[in-house]
Amino acid sequence: MQFVARHRRAPISARKARLVVDLIRGKHVNDALQILRSTSKRASYFVDRVLRSAMANADQSLEADMDNLKVAEAWVDEGPTQRKWKPRPRGRAVTIRSHTCHINLVLDDGQ
Repeated sequence: MQFVARHRRAPISARKARLVVDLIRGKHVNDALQILRSTSKRASYFVDRVLRSAMANADQSLEADMDNLKVAEAWVDEGPTQRKWKPRPRGRAVTIRSHTCHINLVLDDGQ
C-alpha cells in the first residue's frame, strides 16, 4: 500500500528543498529520518515534518507493515511566489520575491 503526505506552500525555494529530498528518495524511513536529522540544510525541517506525517498516515491504516516502509516517491514542485516591494534610494523600489514550494512524499510498504 502507498501512503501520501504533502506540505503545500512551504516557505522555502524548490531548488533548496530538492537538494534534501534527493537524499532520502528510495531509502527506508528510519534511514531517512537519520539523514534528515544529520543534514544541516533548512529544508530538512520541512521534509522531516512531511515524512513524519506520511508515517502517521501509514500508522492509521490497519494493513500497513510499519517495518518495511520506504520512501517510494519524493518530489518538490514550485509554489506561488509572493511579491513585496522594498523602497530604495532616489524614489525607486525593488521587488522582493518570496518563493514557496510543494513537498510531496509517497511511502510504500511493499505489499
